[in-house]
Amino acid sequence: MIMAEQLSEQKPLPKHVVIIPDGNRRWATDRGLKPWEGHEAGAQNTERLVRQARAMGIRHVSIWGSSVENLEKRPLPETQALIKIYTTYFSKLCDSPDIHQDRARINFIGHWEEQFPSPLKKILYRCIESTKDYDQYFLNFFLAYSGDDEMMLAIRKIAAQYGGEPDAIDTSVIKRNLMTHELPPVDLLIRTGGEPHLSAGFMMWDIANSQLYFSDKRYPDFDEKEFILAIEDYQNRGRRFGK
Repeated sequence: MIMAEQLSEQKPLPKHVVIIPDGNRRWATDRGLKPWEGHEAGAQNTERLVRQARAMGIRHVSIWGSSVENLEKRPLPETQALIKIYTTYFSKLCDSPDIHQDRARINFIGHWEEQFPSPLKKILYRCIESTKDYDQYFLNFFLAYSGDDEMMLAIRKIAAQYGGEPDAIDTSVIKRNLMTHELPPVDLLIRTGGEPHLSAGFMMWDIANSQLYFSDKRYPDFDEKEFILAIEDYQNRGRRFGK
């Protein structure tokens, strides 16, 4: 972990930081490696970043691991390698002393129960079960998740409940029916990889008032120092919320 002396103690930290870790495959291509070697490097970097965030006191960190399209459209060898990386990484995460010492709850959001093989699902269930009572930090992984799909499912659920009572639908009803209903709004969204855009409607409801930070770094190169720079940038912005 790196000390973050340049951060202001007078300015608040973001409570909920989301990372879209783009650039793993391009990082691998630049080095003449296989795509899954980029994903492996990205997983290792995720370990470092979530540890850094907890050390800084950022309570909620969310990582977009894969979309539904990632799992369905990429070459089979790459998808199989990604499943293997998930199996190794999340098993290690479940058993990490830091997770239990810091009382960090692990959540998984998306269609992973439909998409993943049983051995991997057992590991994810174990992560959930072993940390379900923790409430100091929250580590959320979006797996087989797309935001436009989340919103479509929420609309269908709301229509089934309130189809004849449109006036009963308010912002709290929408939030309750999202996959992210337990998560707070996103304060800062970080996307790496040098392509400043959002994808697949990611968390479209929860990022409505987020600050956005785009880094040219490929995700494996977006290290703790780069993360601290992103947090410093957040602290130096003014948030007016329409005022």
